[in-house]
Amino acid sequence: MHVLAVLNRGGGTLRDLDTQALAARMEQIFTAAGHTIETRLAEGEDLVPCMREAAADERADVLLAGGGDGTVSLAASLVAHTDKALAVLPAGTMNLFARSLEIPLDLEEALTALASGEIRRVDIARANDRFFVHQFSIGMHPQLIRLRERMSFRSRIGKMMASVRTAFVTLARPASLKVSLDMGDAKILATTSSLAVTNNLYAEGQRLPFAERPDGGQLGIYVTRVRRRRDLLWLFLNMGIGRWRQNDQVEIHEATEVALTVPSQRRRFKCAIDGELCPLEQTTRIALHPGALAVLVPVVS
Repeated sequence: MHVLAVLNRGGGTLRDLDTQALAARMEQIFTAAGHTIETRLAEGEDLVPCMREAAADERADVLLAGGGDGTVSLAASLVAHTDKALAVLPAGTMNLFARSLEIPLDLEEALTALASGEIRRVDIARANDRFFVHQFSIGMHPQLIRLRERMSFRSRIGKMMASVRTAFVTLARPASLKVSLDMGDAKILATTSSLAVTNNLYAEGQRLPFAERPDGGQLGIYVTRVRRRRDLLWLFLNMGIGRWRQNDQVEIHEATEVALTVPSQRRRFKCAIDGELCPLEQTTRIALHPGALAVLVPVVS
């Protein structure tokens, strides 16, 4: 197979690596496995057009995205509902989708596993006109991202420390939104500090929130119903140990489609889609697209 790789050298762990040397190593590994590979380096404003050009290249069987979850989400949106497969090189801070696909987090191990991997189909979700592989969220998560973007950090560890600091600020002044959810058979009105709609349900017992089954066929809808700060702290502690279904602060629903409406916005709230801040429309229609994304994954022994 022919692999076309796009490395986001401006994000995640790649900003501190010799990406030219990494590209050479990728060629060695994939060539030894009987494949051909072409690597392109991009960052900043060049990333989106470079990724689009790569996704449209008819020579490629696989689009390999090297970077964080935002880079991976961009690539996934470009190859969804096509026969072209997505390969994920986990070079971000959390690498949540890579974890769902059971891709090793060490770059050398990941490349070796992908070069001898297989193609399978998994789910992808869509919020209005935008695909996502991980989650759509409103409330505290976008608030945390907005505060973190005001800080300066130069490494993966620095970004993680900035996230911890902004989490404490967010706890002190949590968001509060009135929302309605229409899931077809069920309709819910809620006042929430945090709401997430995920591409499949989170794995129980994991310290990071990622889907256990990327082909599970269900959206996870997580509604936080807490108002007191001590309950929010308890929520964060439960999240830290991956306790979702036994978390009294979170109400969980499953659906294949949901319409989320924010009846009024006295303040201009934003949403986060795979970690990127986006305008929050009054109504967001979210639907799961089962098996719409082909992915290159390690062979399960």
